[in-house]
Amino acid sequence: MTHSTEREAFGALSNPLALQGIEFIEYATTKPQTLGQSLEKLGFRPVARHRSREVMLYRQGDMNIIINAHREPDDPPLAAKAVITAVAFRVRDAASAYRRVLELGAWAVPSRVEVMELNIPAIHGVGASRIYFVDRHEVFSIYDVDFVPIPGVDPRPPALCGLHLFGLVQYIGLDRMADWVSFYGELLGFSELSAELSFGVLSRGCILASPCGTIYWQLIEPEPDTAELDGAEYLQRIAFGSADVLAAVAALKSRGVDFVESASGVRSGARGALTCPSDQGPSFELVRDPR
Repeated sequence: MTHSTEREAFGALSNPLALQGIEFIEYATTKPQTLGQSLEKLGFRPVARHRSREVMLYRQGDMNIIINAHREPDDPPLAAKAVITAVAFRVRDAASAYRRVLELGAWAVPSRVEVMELNIPAIHGVGASRIYFVDRHEVFSIYDVDFVPIPGVDPRPPALCGLHLFGLVQYIGLDRMADWVSFYGELLGFSELSAELSFGVLSRGCILASPCGTIYWQLIEPEPDTAELDGAEYLQRIAFGSADVLAAVAALKSRGVDFVESASGVRSGARGALTCPSDQGPSFELVRDPR
């Protein structure tokens, strides 16, 4: 990923939705237990389960990841591997943020709210994913209504090696860069960073910075004349930030996490690392975050 170290610049960015970071990222999978095992190796812990659906909340530090294996009768079948299906942004006022993006042309997602469940406003994101807007994340949270805490489990497990959410990587179609830069810029206030500002082990594409200065969104186009050129667009992976990538890699290896170590390509280093995908879960990225 690429990254700007000039924190002062973020203060000048407009923040039309009053974004305050990411509340949760949701995966859909037919194998919730194996994906959960993968997250636990990364330091996450299951802290709550949904009241009425096959959905689990995993947490470490300030990061929340939801594993969703619930399907309605008319839902399309899930893919064999886990996929990112939703990102929830923290905002000051969810209703106002929702109205604004709809006025700018976003597509609303009809809600399916059961009794005793919150109605969280959402719009369509890349592929079949959704973008939610959440304003209950301080004294009260969305999990207080929809989830039941797991008895005896620390509801706020500390982050392993200071890991925190750095951003997401999105694969886009050929010649679609301008469309997606416009989508995140006009709707959410993201700003494109200079191509010269990069770090990590995977620096293709361009990076957008959130107006709150806490989230980075990497857009990657397919290489022409390659197998990647299938037109698919989706959220590919999560990137975790770390002040010391090598220390984080060592700690995660001791917990059974494997990393890509290619003599001619990606290797773990001080700038970043990439976990190996497996039947237990997708790949995740580590990047050095000087903040």
